[in-house]
Amino acid sequence: MSLLIKGGKVVNADKSFIADVYCEDGVIKKIGTDLDVPSDVEVVDAQGKLVMPGGIDPHTHMQLPFMGTVASEDFYTGTAAGLAGGTTMIIDFVIPNPQQPLMEAFEQWSSWAARSVSDYSFHVAVTWWDESVYADMGKLVSEHGVNSFKHFMAYKNAIMAEDETLINSFTRCIELGAMPTVHAENGELVYHLQQKLLREGITGPEAHPQSRPPEVEGEAANRAIRIAQSLGAPLYIVHVSSEEAVDEISRAKREGLRVHGEVLAGHLELDDSVYHNKDWASAAAHVMSPPFRPKHHQRALWKGLQGGVLETTATDHCCFCAEQKAAGKDDFTKIPNGTAGVEDRLMILWDSGVNKGRLTENEFVAAVSSNTAKIFNIYPRKGCIAEGSDADIVVWDANKEHTISAKTHHQNVDFNIFEGRTVKGSVDTTISQGKVVFANGELNVVEGAGRYVKRPAFPTVYEAIEKYNELNGPVSVDR
Repeated sequence: MSLLIKGGKVVNADKSFIADVYCEDGVIKKIGTDLDVPSDVEVVDAQGKLVMPGGIDPHTHMQLPFMGTVASEDFYTGTAAGLAGGTTMIIDFVIPNPQQPLMEAFEQWSSWAARSVSDYSFHVAVTWWDESVYADMGKLVSEHGVNSFKHFMAYKNAIMAEDETLINSFTRCIELGAMPTVHAENGELVYHLQQKLLREGITGPEAHPQSRPPEVEGEAANRAIRIAQSLGAPLYIVHVSSEEAVDEISRAKREGLRVHGEVLAGHLELDDSVYHNKDWASAAAHVMSPPFRPKHHQRALWKGLQGGVLETTATDHCCFCAEQKAAGKDDFTKIPNGTAGVEDRLMILWDSGVNKGRLTENEFVAAVSSNTAKIFNIYPRKGCIAEGSDADIVVWDANKEHTISAKTHHQNVDFNIFEGRTVKGSVDTTISQGKVVFANGELNVVEGAGRYVKRPAFPTVYEAIEKYNELNGPVSVDR
């Protein structure tokens, strides 16, 4: 199976150039002009268009059991919608229940994900701690290619990880060469504010952002950073939504700490006015955590992305339809948290980023693909148009206009947070594993075609010291 993408402008994170791209057996084999290729090769005409690495969404929740229901998007529909929007790989989250073995949860998610039509990988959440969790983390890294573990600092009485769990898990991550990640919100304070608002009779969606003010995110981000600093661990903070959290990450980077920040397309574009819509269903449809913030936070997030404080973009794609959201009609704390976006992210980032001069085309590629591949150790297999890289490619039409709507999107949810927005810049063709899977507005996908992508562990501190000893003489370390 061979494919030639002809006449386009290749756009990587580091440079852009005119070239043809020849793919064979799911891998990029040749890049250049006047390539010697088979006569029967399938040709994709990219003249006047951009040829970019497929998007990687590092934060999705397909088929997630959560808050008494299950997300409406499964791995088949969700990865298909991603391909329609130029995302060729997702990193989803395995989230064990408290006391559930990590390996049991991993096997459950793996069975669900077998329906994926694009490549996928997993972060695994640590929601509790004992020696079995310690052992399972080792097995996940060594045998299953998991190199990141998630910790929820929110959702008290459910999946919230106490500081002791963070300390134990971060320490284990260091031993294994894995990346700790956190959802940074002070769960105790959120719970306190939720109960206070309910006692005051404030029960609608407007109470959601009031119960999760920016300060609870800033405090948790700082606490996670300082725990990681004390232990010598790197840290990845998901869905940064506030100026306070941006400031904490910026401060940490200035101190030389290895802290990475992720921002959602929704947080970059929407503000907290959505929770005051007189239509309850519309307001509830926007309930997610952290919530959408006042406008000045959006300015801080864009500056953070432009300045490298925030390095990756994601969606936190977690869909619940209107009927599911209605579970919280009389109590905002029971509204299932989550919104969609896996299909829309690249279009929103291009339109608000590149078209408005906030990002160059190369910075766009870094933000939607390459930086994620680098941080989670799958670069240059993913996130790059290069010989030997996977043939996960997006042919992008910078002049193509598209109006986003729940009536036409491929996401399995009845609401779109970007409803009615017309963007300039959209997918012409999506290629996954060297095959055209989206073209002319039509999907052509095969259930189960997606591959599980193992992500190698990072060198551990012990390996680094051993290497140093080889070159410079012995340095001891207490194992």
